[in-house]
Amino acid sequence: MPKEMQMTTATASIQERVEQLKDYINTGRILEAMEEFYADDVEMRENSEAPTLGLAANIEREKAFLSGVKAWNWTKWHATAVNDRENISIVEYSFEFVNSEGETVVYSQAAVQRWRDGKIVSERFYHG
Repeated sequence: MPKEMQMTTATASIQERVEQLKDYINTGRILEAMEEFYADDVEMRENSEAPTLGLAANIEREKAFLSGVKAWNWTKWHATAVNDRENISIVEYSFEFVNSEGETVVYSQAAVQRWRDGKIVSERFYHG
């Protein structure tokens, strides 16, 4: 049985869910991760921009980003913090990809994730 299937969404701790999410991303299953780890009413935002509301809209936003990615080279996880009592996780990471113009792009960011019933209901990205 795959590691991510060993626990149900409701019984897994936030730490376990974060590790499962990272595994999805590490193996290139970004859109699948959105279906598995994000609530239907998720609110996602970049820095101080207006939020994108709802899972469907956020999947479309991610598809638009991925359409400009020719090759995904790596993701590195620098830090993870979890507060189960407050249903919050914070991950800091960087990634490298080759865009559709053939340029190599390295990107670093942190994400604050708020959880409900094993799903992310709010995620805010902080990057320069």
